[in-house]
Amino acid sequence: MEVTDIGNKEEGKVWHRKPTLGKGVLVTVVRTAQQAKTVRFLHVAFDATGDSFLAGDHHGNIYVFDISRNRFRLVQKTGQACTALAFSLHRTTEFLVALADYTIKCFDKDTKQLVSWMRGHEGAVSSISVHSSGRYAISTSLDTAQLWDLDTFQRKRKLNIKQSVGIQRVFFLPLSNTILSCFSDDSIFAWESDTLFCKYQLPVPDCGPKISYKAFAVTRDGKSLAAGGRSNLLHLWCLDSKQLVRVIQMPTQVRTVRQLEFLPDSFDGGASQTLGVLSQDGVMRFINIHTCKLLFHMGSHDDAITTVAVSPNGRHVVAIMDNGSINVYSVQSLTQELNKPPPSQVAVVSGGDPDQELSNLKVKVRSEVVQRPAKSSGRRTQVKILRPTAGSTAEDKENELPAGLNKKRLVALLKAFGEYPAKYRMFVWRSLLFLPENHAAYSSLTDKGLHSAYLTLHDKYPIKSHKLQRGLQRVLSALAHWAAIFGEVEYLPLIAFPFVKLFQNNPMLCFEVVATVIVNWCQHWFEYFPNPPLNVLSMAENVLAHHDKELLQHLVDCGITSQLYVWPLLETLFSEVLTRDEWLRLFDSIFSNHPSFLLMACVAYITCCREPLLLCSQKQDFEYFFHHRNNLDVGAMIKEAYRLMGSTPADIHPRTMLSDFTPLTKGQYPVFNHYPEFIVEYQSREREKIRLQEMEYLRERQEVSALRADFVHRQAEEEAYYAQQELLQKAEEQRRNILAQEEEKLTQQRAKLAAMKRELKVKEIQLLDATRRRFLKKQQDLKASQIQELEQEIGRKMDLRERETAAAVQDLEVRQMELEAQRRRLEQHLLKEQERMGQEVEKEVEMRMRRADKKQGSYTDLLHSSETNMQALEESLAEACQLGLESDWQREVAERLQQVDAEQERKRERLAELHRRTLAEEERLADTVRDVAGRKWDEVMSARAQLQEQQQPLTSADTDGQRQTRPLCSTRGLPHRHSASAAVSVGTSTGGPTTRLNCATSPKQAGTNMVCLNSSSPSESTSTNFSLDRGRAQLDSSERELLKEIRALRQKLAARAKEGSSASSQSVHTLSSVSQ
Repeated sequence: MEVTDIGNKEEGKVWHRKPTLGKGVLVTVVRTAQQAKTVRFLHVAFDATGDSFLAGDHHGNIYVFDISRNRFRLVQKTGQACTALAFSLHRTTEFLVALADYTIKCFDKDTKQLVSWMRGHEGAVSSISVHSSGRYAISTSLDTAQLWDLDTFQRKRKLNIKQSVGIQRVFFLPLSNTILSCFSDDSIFAWESDTLFCKYQLPVPDCGPKISYKAFAVTRDGKSLAAGGRSNLLHLWCLDSKQLVRVIQMPTQVRTVRQLEFLPDSFDGGASQTLGVLSQDGVMRFINIHTCKLLFHMGSHDDAITTVAVSPNGRHVVAIMDNGSINVYSVQSLTQELNKPPPSQVAVVSGGDPDQELSNLKVKVRSEVVQRPAKSSGRRTQVKILRPTAGSTAEDKENELPAGLNKKRLVALLKAFGEYPAKYRMFVWRSLLFLPENHAAYSSLTDKGLHSAYLTLHDKYPIKSHKLQRGLQRVLSALAHWAAIFGEVEYLPLIAFPFVKLFQNNPMLCFEVVATVIVNWCQHWFEYFPNPPLNVLSMAENVLAHHDKELLQHLVDCGITSQLYVWPLLETLFSEVLTRDEWLRLFDSIFSNHPSFLLMACVAYITCCREPLLLCSQKQDFEYFFHHRNNLDVGAMIKEAYRLMGSTPADIHPRTMLSDFTPLTKGQYPVFNHYPEFIVEYQSREREKIRLQEMEYLRERQEVSALRADFVHRQAEEEAYYAQQELLQKAEEQRRNILAQEEEKLTQQRAKLAAMKRELKVKEIQLLDATRRRFLKKQQDLKASQIQELEQEIGRKMDLRERETAAAVQDLEVRQMELEAQRRRLEQHLLKEQERMGQEVEKEVEMRMRRADKKQGSYTDLLHSSETNMQALEESLAEACQLGLESDWQREVAERLQQVDAEQERKRERLAELHRRTLAEEERLADTVRDVAGRKWDEVMSARAQLQEQQQPLTSADTDGQRQTRPLCSTRGLPHRHSASAAVSVGTSTGGPTTRLNCATSPKQAGTNMVCLNSSSPSESTSTNFSLDRGRAQLDSSERELLKEIRALRQKLAARAKEGSSASSQSVHTLSSVSQ
């Protein structure tokens, strides 16, 4: 076993020494990275041909291994581990890779470019199934399955399932549009891929243990399904009948089935019989599903297998081992034990094999099959245990064929049914012909390449299918390399083509079948080369002469020889005159009988067509008849051939002149030299000479052609040069004419353009004017709307100010009413105070008179009382000033309220009028106070006169006392009067509060004056009156001065109030502007 370490190489050979047959493992591929670390391979996938496979490792590198060409190549670096691969797309260079990030990418292995990127899964993609057409794919994850269109790389359908039920696998059935979905509850559904219509559901077995399906496999014809899981039982379903037809029990070593794969066979028609079962122990066991026998196995406990991939042609199996390497197995080497003669097989089955464990395993697998159909169980059991008896004859041994078949029984079956079953025909043919399957020998022939005689085969034999063309070319080249004569035989493609078309997927078998036919059924054909085999044709003519002399005589009379009625059938092997099915039925009999049966078949064909041949008389008619299909019963023809085989005399029977069947030898093909070598060699030399001469002629012809082409090229260049010069001259003239025309057109266009510019200018001016007008109108409308808004705002503000002014006026009127009420209260209070003060003055006069009588020290009391009066007057004056300040403040507030609406002249005049009225009322009040004071003064003077008259008879002692006190009284009387007048003046200016001061000072003044009057003598009365008048004058003057001062103070207060009102109006205006 050769081990290939690809390391970091991007391409190279898979093996450096060609593997020898007999070894199961052709090569082991490993990849070691830096520091000798092994990089594990994860997944593999074959392409549609089975000659190449993909492999993805843990680092995300994708390799393509071509087994047929012994090459590998790194095609992509994804950078992340892959979870699934698919390599059977309809574009053969593209492949799908499912990555660890839940995406699927499509790459091209030749260009190494990313073709498309498919997203949609939310979990790791576990498998990718591609439709047989290669145009659709199904990707499966644990929770969903999605159907993709590989032409547009768009998602067509999506299968969602419940969280409680997981998806095990979803895949296409081969050669159909059916999708099979398998779930974790062991339910299996079949869907139509176009409409997703549920076609059917496979019934889950009610009895028996639950298997929990994990692995599935379908035969190539899509008719059988094998399923396995967590058990050693395998369920085999028939998808046509939708029934479970068989349950196979594996050995006890198998506890869990990891993977199932059917092994294809070229001769089984897609109904695979060999099933590979990979179990948990890493061993893959291949069993026959019909006989339930263990055929062979791969892997072991020490070298366990993780996953496998089987090539579609059934030639190779690729397995990923537990250590991360790849083992490539040859199915032929693994199945060599199956191709042994029957006695060896019987010995193995009966326990003759020394490997007792394997023998027991085979028996156990076969014996433990359960649920087998009752009708067929006995018959199948008899077939399986059938063994040759001890007294078997030599003839029976000769009739024994590979794979346990018996030729005599096959011939009997053939005679009974007329043909072999189509399902097993290739298998039967391979057994009848004893094909050796010499892979190494065939590879040595194909490695020589195409033979020179068949390089131009497509010119002489054009075939529509390129695959068939290449297959035919390959087989013919191998035959030519095997024997030189086959490069010279012109009719060899006619012989080989039916077999190439039949074995187009297995060229080695096709080569061996054609070689076997040539060796056995084409005996003595090449002895008269290059002429037709006259000896063989004469054999057929002798048989025809014996059985139908009339027909032969008719052919002779018409000048038709055996080269015209036998040779066309032989050189094409009846492929021109029979259909496919008829040809297969005929060759079932030819391969099952002696080689002379082919000649008997030719004679039988002629005799069965006796009637139309007797009607033909022209050579062209006979040529057409033997080169085209005719109405013929093939069954009757075969029966006639068997009759001829049995009724022909031995002296003319072809069997006596033809050898018995001889199969090809194993290992190496036999030497074929049954032809005139000198003729072939001469023809080969001549052909080689002709080929060399032809090559020389072709070379010289090529040189001459090159010279002629050069001359023609130069001549053409010269002619083109002159033609170009002439064209240039014409073009120059034409260009000048065109320039002149263009200039004229340009002048006209300029004039038109100028006119258009003027028109556009006028239109522009008009548009500008219209725009300006619209703009002015818009501005006017805007200004008008703004003015209207301002007018509304002014009106609103004026209404607001009028309401505020009306409120202020109402407040002033209320204030005026309050002042009037206060004035009235002050007048009433003044009257009450005057009455009270009069009573107090009378009481005080009486008390002072009594005190003057009783005590002479009244002067001191008077002095004290005068000082007390002075303090009272001062306090009264201060109170009057305070009251004046309060009144001034009230007046200032009123003026400020007036100045708030200084903008309205009407309101100002009203406020001024109110102010004048207030002043008039104040003056009237002052006059009233003065009148009251004057009346009081008159009362005092009258009271003083009365006292003077009453106190005239006083004693002289009192007179002396009064004389001593007179200077004091005279010196203090005027100030008292002045104070009284000042008090009265203050009262006139301030209003109400002054009356209390006057009331308080008047008794004292009266008392003082009374003392002065009582103390005066009659001789001094004149001087006394004079002093009183002078005091009145001083009082009047002081009163006028006080009034002037009050007016000045009032003007100052008015000016201050105006300033305050202006300031308040400005603040109100500012507030209004801010609010706007």
